[in-house]
Amino acid sequence: MNNRIFAAVVIALISHVPLLASTELTQKWEIDGVERQGLVFAPDSANTDASPLIFAFHGHGGTMRSADRTFRYQQLWPQAIVIYLQGLNTPGRLTDPEGKKPGWQSKVGDQNDRDLKLFDAVLKWTKRTYKVDDKRIYCTGHSNGGGFTYLLWAARPDVFAAVAPSSAAGLAVLKTLKPKPVLHIGGLKDPLVKFEWQKQMIDAVRKINGCDPEGKVQGNITLYPSATGTPVETYLYDGGHSPPSEAWPEVVKFFKEHPRK
Repeated sequence: MNNRIFAAVVIALISHVPLLASTELTQKWEIDGVERQGLVFAPDSANTDASPLIFAFHGHGGTMRSADRTFRYQQLWPQAIVIYLQGLNTPGRLTDPEGKKPGWQSKVGDQNDRDLKLFDAVLKWTKRTYKVDDKRIYCTGHSNGGGFTYLLWAARPDVFAAVAPSSAAGLAVLKTLKPKPVLHIGGLKDPLVKFEWQKQMIDAVRKINGCDPEGKVQGNITLYPSATGTPVETYLYDGGHSPPSEAWPEVVKFFKEHPRK
């Protein structure tokens, strides 16, 4: 038994998740003459049954492989199609100004919208290749990938049922956001994406979503209900830029609770 399969078995046993057959595929697409890559995990059932779809984006300097190892969404939700896309070298807003490391565009129009074009092409390919449940398409990402999650929410609002950015702020896209269920994961001592920036984002999104002023607290989770069915949930931890591994099952739980109406 190789290490990947062994890890999947262990996680399934610990999480009481049924272990389903899943195919791993490294797929390539050409966008404006540039080869792009993604790591695709799809259960066998996706060939016959309408399946949830999760897009997950690594942070600046990360890779699709590091995102796979960190999030492991295909093991936490084995019935879902999970796609980890690979960013291209991008100047960072907080680090790497010379753009020597991979990342994602930070606003609409940036980098000739290369990453928005990639998303559109991959979504089209996925729907052509598998059976996708249009009411259960989700987006999540960490840091720069979390910022791109907010950007996708703004630029492609009718695609997603819910989103879950981590250690990110998308203040530049606030004016174009439509109400949508969101889980925001953030560290109270984040030295890179300051928590005060993240709190500004959370507070603004709560207003956009029409949430109750008082949240319901349970451990690290605070739920702000919304009469329109677009709640805001936060997972806040007393730490830095990298969330604890316990955060990722909460993302899956949140997604399962929020299909698009």
